[in-house]
Amino acid sequence: PKKVSDALQDPSWVEAMQEELFQFKIQKVWTLVDCLKGVRPIETKWVLKNKRDERGIVVRNKARLVAQGHTQEERIDYDEVFAPVARIKAIRLFLA
Repeated sequence: PKKVSDALQDPSWVEAMQEELFQFKIQKVWTLVDCLKGVRPIETKWVLKNKRDERGIVVRNKARLVAQGHTQEERIDYDEVFAPVARIKAIRLFLA
């Protein structure tokens, strides 16, 4: 389905969405906190996909709830970004 409202009409999609939220609960992905005044929470969106077997037949529905981090603004929602990336030479040396 293109819209979440359409997915909510189908029990198999509702089950997939509930499973995703259940896994979040089991793995303690979220901690519920009060939103401070002036702080904008990161919005989320559902990504809905059909999982198919090698013949292309739908075997199950997969729902993922993802954060829309692209809505954040530097110096408003965050200050610094750091992502360590190894050079290919270092990886080759490590594997040798």
